[in-house]
Amino acid sequence: MIKPAIVAGLLIVLSACGTADSDDTLPTVSLIPFDSTDVAIVTAADTVRIKAEVADSDEERGYGLMDRARLDENSGMLFVYDAPQDSTYGFYMFRTRIPLDIAFADSAGVILTILAMEPCEHIQPSNCRSYNPGVGYTSALEVNRGFFAQHGITPGARILWPH
Repeated sequence: MIKPAIVAGLLIVLSACGTADSDDTLPTVSLIPFDSTDVAIVTAADTVRIKAEVADSDEERGYGLMDRARLDENSGMLFVYDAPQDSTYGFYMFRTRIPLDIAFADSAGVILTILAMEPCEHIQPSNCRSYNPGVGYTSALEVNRGFFAQHGITPGARILWPH
């Protein structure tokens, strides 16, 4: 039996996470508890380090960075797959409020392509654009828009993290 106090507490939390007119009322952290890891992005000239939340289950990958008001500087979300993903299997920005860049990488962590993604304002996920990489991949790293360019990260760089 669920106690009324627990139900009331959950309702308060959930009501705070509803659709909002202002980014100030959106959460800055996820309601889904993601593990995090240190990620190094190695370019020919530098190594850039970030802290990334790891989405490695279907539920986590499906939720991603939805409903966040912002993403901290030098932070991101790393999507990890057990099997290679088809080049037409992309990402969409349903309920994602933050403009993002996404790097798609192969099994060695080599970045194959980088795309810029816009938030989707539609209430139906099917109306949101799909950002297809055009290459097969086994991981993807989302960061704030402009992060990769700011740090000189281009295809060919490697994303490294402890597996």
